[in-house]
Amino acid sequence: MTARQETGPLGLGPGLLEIHSGRIHRGDDGTAEVTTTIRAKEKRPPGTVLIGWAGWLLAVLAAGVLAVSYTGQFACIYSARHQVIAANIEAGMFDVGMVIFAALGLGLSFARKPARVERACVMACSVASAVMNYAAADVASPRSVIVYVAPPVFLAVVVDRVIAVVRRHRLGEDEGSPWAPLGRAALRLARAAALVSLYGLRFALDRKATWRGLRRMVLNAAPLPAEPAVVPQVTWQAPEPGSKKAALLTLYRQDHRHGSRALASRAAADLAPKAGLQAGTARTYINEYLAALDGNGNAP
Repeated sequence: MTARQETGPLGLGPGLLEIHSGRIHRGDDGTAEVTTTIRAKEKRPPGTVLIGWAGWLLAVLAAGVLAVSYTGQFACIYSARHQVIAANIEAGMFDVGMVIFAALGLGLSFARKPARVERACVMACSVASAVMNYAAADVASPRSVIVYVAPPVFLAVVVDRVIAVVRRHRLGEDEGSPWAPLGRAALRLARAAALVSLYGLRFALDRKATWRGLRRMVLNAAPLPAEPAVVPQVTWQAPEPGSKKAALLTLYRQDHRHGSRALASRAAADLAPKAGLQAGTARTYINEYLAALDGNGNAP
């Protein structure tokens, strides 16, 4: 028994209900029971078939482009290593890696998960493959360089666009292209090259002023670290013999608190009357004496 009913699949939205099989079971009382197998078939979004064909065409394109790119990489590697087996393995390394990362990116896109790293790896493998093909080309001929470099770069662009379209079709969002950082880097490099060319022209026209300006720019951009502060050395001036200061210091050197800054104020207050001085003056004399000791002066 097979039947079709155009209705929503049990609350799952518009679609089809397919009844694939049916069995009739008769009971002892003569009643009949029909058992059927029903599968809900979701309605495909528009464009699914075209995207599927694009995926199959991508596989065909990848097979052809990788075969072409492989020959250039093999020539480059074999000329450097002169080992057939190693050259064959290494020649397909980046191309096979590109296919692997492309499959991973498509799988993640169909699973509605981000694939930024995989798309970036596709781009990296493409650049590496293009560099190897560039090494095999005749760099003096622009036509030869284009013929050798174009296949891996074109394949990477197609792979990335297929992944991006699958993401937009399945998720309705655009993850952004991994080529954007490369484009920004190329733009910065072009600006730097233009700036260098402009300064080169200015240097040819006005060497002295340009040199002074560049020198000032470099000095401002790379300042030297500040020199360490020089601590002035305290030179001790011995007090005159018989003076009150000399008497105070003589008493202080004989005191058990001699040399201790924590006890200097207390010692000055106790010894000041014996030397005929005020406590503040005695404290000043003792602090000067201790500073000379700390500064490796010639205090006795």
